Amino acid sequence: MVASNDWMWSEACELLARAERLQQEMFRPVRGRSGRPVWQPPVDVLETNDKVLILMALPGVDPQDVEAVINEGDLAVSGSRVLPQALRTAVIHRLELPQGRFERQVRLPPGRYTDIERDSVHGCLLITLRKG
Repeated sequence: MVASNDWMWSEACELLARAERLQQEMFRPVRGRSGRPVWQPPVDVLETNDKVLILMALPGVDPQDVEAVINEGDLAVSGSRVLPQALRTAVIHRLELPQGRFERQVRLPPGRYTDIERDSVHGCLLITLRKG
């Protein structure tokens, strides 16, 4: 029975290490359209009968400061995430949430879209595309 517990502990540690590697890979800077380094926020894409919903992890980013454009079946989202002014003089002990310019291209389900709405939901950017 001890061997079984050791195996389970080893498996759990490996899964945690894999999750951390995936997180680091997700936020590794890439070259944006401008050629400058950018980061790519994680995204969920969901579809209903009349909408496509894109949920993007962008805590602290004002939805109105985000550019969202549909181009040839892709949604291009870009903007910047910066520390609030009150935190800029603080001593940083740990900083895991990415800062700076972000860009993300999201392949959309086939269809036509009439509106791009931006909102904030629980620290995430919610982009709603109405089907037309």
